[in-house]
Amino acid sequence: MYSNWVNIAMEIKKGIAVSPGISIARSMIIDSEDYRIPRREIKPSQRLVETQRIRNAFNDAIEELTRLGAQQDLAESGKIRDIFAVHLRLLRDRSLRKKITDLIHSELVTAEYAVSKVLREFAAHFSSVKDTYISERADDIYDIERRLLRQLLGKKREEVKGLSEEVAVIARELSPTQTAGFNKQFVKGIATDAGGRTSHTAIVARSLGIPAVVALEDLTEIVRGGDTVIIDGNRGIVIVNPDEETTLQYEKYSSEFLELEHKLDAIRAKPAVTRDGTRIAVFGNIEFPDEAEVVLQKGGEGIGLYRTEFLYLSSPTEPTEEQHYEAYAATVRFLRNRPVVIRTFDLGADKQTQSKRFAPEPNPFLGLRSIRFCLQNLMMFKTQLHAILRASLLGHVKIMFPLITNHQELMQAKMILRDVMEDLDDESIPYNRNIEVGIMIETPSAALTASTLARDTAFFSIGTNDLIQYTLAVDRGNELVSTLYSATDPAVIRLIRMVIQDANKAQIDVSVCGEMASEPDYIMMLLGLGIRTISITPPMIPEIKQIIRSVTIEDCNNVARKVLSMNSERHISSFLRSAARKILPEAF
Repeated sequence: MYSNWVNIAMEIKKGIAVSPGISIARSMIIDSEDYRIPRREIKPSQRLVETQRIRNAFNDAIEELTRLGAQQDLAESGKIRDIFAVHLRLLRDRSLRKKITDLIHSELVTAEYAVSKVLREFAAHFSSVKDTYISERADDIYDIERRLLRQLLGKKREEVKGLSEEVAVIARELSPTQTAGFNKQFVKGIATDAGGRTSHTAIVARSLGIPAVVALEDLTEIVRGGDTVIIDGNRGIVIVNPDEETTLQYEKYSSEFLELEHKLDAIRAKPAVTRDGTRIAVFGNIEFPDEAEVVLQKGGEGIGLYRTEFLYLSSPTEPTEEQHYEAYAATVRFLRNRPVVIRTFDLGADKQTQSKRFAPEPNPFLGLRSIRFCLQNLMMFKTQLHAILRASLLGHVKIMFPLITNHQELMQAKMILRDVMEDLDDESIPYNRNIEVGIMIETPSAALTASTLARDTAFFSIGTNDLIQYTLAVDRGNELVSTLYSATDPAVIRLIRMVIQDANKAQIDVSVCGEMASEPDYIMMLLGLGIRTISITPPMIPEIKQIIRSVTIEDCNNVARKVLSMNSERHISSFLRSAARKILPEAF
């Protein structure tokens, strides 16, 4: 079944579940060579196997370096070839290899630990020498260590795109771009040391339908390349080297989960109407045009959030106006006359791009990001707006500005939009002159001034991911404070209620497009607070529809009233989960 060539004890790690589902696959470690390799002991009978792994790693590293050296132009890359020559001499040094294998035999440790320990001792020795030339050779030793560990720990990042077998990706952390590039046919699960429930990596994993667990702290120090790993994206558990009983149990659990998904898929064509007849609009969040098909397959009524920054992050060059237009046009045409809300790019913070990649900021999430980035990079911003307006003739397109924090930012963004409209008029290019323009409410300042912002916008969309982050002062991607990030904090709930009330007074539409709307626990509360439109990750549409179809608005109003009377986020979480479990017990 899923057995390893060495008998290593099963280990269980608890993290944060961010994308549902069960994965059982061989591990593929990404970037683990940059982190401490733990001391792991082996049985005496495994010494020869570990020694052979060392021999293979050295030979493969020599072959790799030789090939890279041959690819360098002799005239232009002399220094690089010299560096490779130094590394090759060290890799061919028999005394170095013997010191590593002796450590394996004498202390019964893994090949990875022996390489790391011996080479780091060498590097420390070089670093302590006062002679600059010799001390700088420590960098060469560290580079050789990383190269050998790459060989020992399995397939690396550059091989992810060329996968031919199912794997579970294990990493310290992953960028949204890396995650978005995974082929879900082969990447069956994701587990990371870092991250939070609404980190961008979590969002992408959920959109792709890949089971994922984050905030595991030291998983990369436990897993070796090729280990069998179970990733339980429902309970937030990762099991390394499961025994046969555990594997069989999880195979059964996985089958039951798939049965539930198929059962829920049966209602995808049915409307999201409560038992007492209230219609709820359910849309999908997407990053790429081809995801629009999944939204419709799962029963979504349109696109409530098109995250366009992935056009930038998935390309080595900034997208041209035509590339923008083609992406939007393909989506709008596919949706026909269903709504497509295109959010202007949200770059900055952990999402940087091409030539606009700037020096690291002390507090990137409080820095030049989102609408601020747009307003300081007008050519990029206008290029995108130009393409969106052109695509607006093809269907029901809306524009949404992200992270608006005050009325001045809104008016600046709208002024630039008017400038682009005038440019199109001058070029006699047609567009929808009555296109709706809305904003995301993602900061306490926007929530507190929603009544003012409502006068100059057609709709609100509450981005709960950032609203929670900025209200509670918790970096949503930081595993060290992930337990403090809570959608059920009373302050967050009261801000959401305030925005809904102000939108209703101004008679403009208001929706929730953050990950909070994708969580079954929170649906009854959101409906009770007055939400009638949600936009969620596509795989969750059937489950959320089932909950909506199982409740009455009066039920939801009672839940919201009870929540607003509570002062503890822990009690609120427990209460909401209990209420949701009664409605759809099989999902829990």
